[in-house]
Amino acid sequence: MLRTFVLALLSVLPAAGHALCTSDGVPQPTAVLERFLNADCLECWRDPATPVPGKDTLVLDWVVPGSLGENAPLYTVVSSDAPGRLKALHRPVPARTAAFTSRRAGTSAGVRVAQGQSFNDYVGTSIELADAAGEPWQAWLVLVERLPAGTEGSPVPRNLVRNVFRPDWGRPAGARRLAESRAMQIHDGANPERLRLVALLHDGRGRMRAIVQSECP
Repeated sequence: MLRTFVLALLSVLPAAGHALCTSDGVPQPTAVLERFLNADCLECWRDPATPVPGKDTLVLDWVVPGSLGENAPLYTVVSSDAPGRLKALHRPVPARTAAFTSRRAGTSAGVRVAQGQSFNDYVGTSIELADAAGEPWQAWLVLVERLPAGTEGSPVPRNLVRNVFRPDWGRPAGARRLAESRAMQIHDGANPERLRLVALLHDGRGRMRAIVQSECP
């Protein structure tokens, strides 16, 4: 019932005259810098040597589960999807930190993302690929919280990964358009006003084909 209501809210926001956060008209990056921090390592969050993104590069901050479990200093912001993202990148779980940059291959695929207003700890989200062209795709729809520099001692601004949805687009059926809508949970401690969507799209050969992000009016 809640999921249905949130998705309905997402669909009616434009008609109701409310702001809808989308990737429409937003300059899209050509690369993504993904920073992975082990939850056991508080000093890694505060490291003055934290890598920063270059020109036209988006940043994502993943906190990976550590060996200390719930006693880890960064446990409250752990992403359970971080190990899966590392596996997709063919990278090991870092003992402290690791950072990897991926560049888009060729012209950006036609991906659009949108998010509605938050409601009862959920936000309605959508992702659309205009031309699937019969290709198997791997899509990551990432809900991030934009944190300014200085947050909990961080020397750099961060796009902290708060939730992830992965559409099942790996088995093409000749569809020209692929689209998914999902109510994504807002985890405890996140500020809904700072939430944005990021979509990463890989083709069947593992190449990065799109990096898009939403903005709010």
